[in-house]
Amino acid sequence: MLAELSITLLGRGTQLSGDLGRILKIIDESGIRYRLTPSGTCLEGEWDEVMDLVKKCHREARSFCTYVLTTVRIQDESGAYDQLNENIASVERAVGHQLKH
Repeated sequence: MLAELSITLLGRGTQLSGDLGRILKIIDESGIRYRLTPSGTCLEGEWDEVMDLVKKCHREARSFCTYVLTTVRIQDESGAYDQLNENIASVERAVGHQLKH
């Protein structure tokens, strides 16, 4: 399964790199495959491990921020594998060349 996770820390200002770094450290150390994007992080793994990681990330955000908005968008396709790469590769095949990443 592929899940796109976005955590918004409300009331913390505009310089959020340090705060978000605390959350990304949890993701990085989890062993789950992920890809950081400019507006969120895509996680790939089994349902329980991904949901447990989402919960850990939300709890970490709440440990230092009183108002947290966590959004999760799930792509769950039977038999799908390596969707972090395959979703992009399939569009590139349709276009006929590699797109800018």
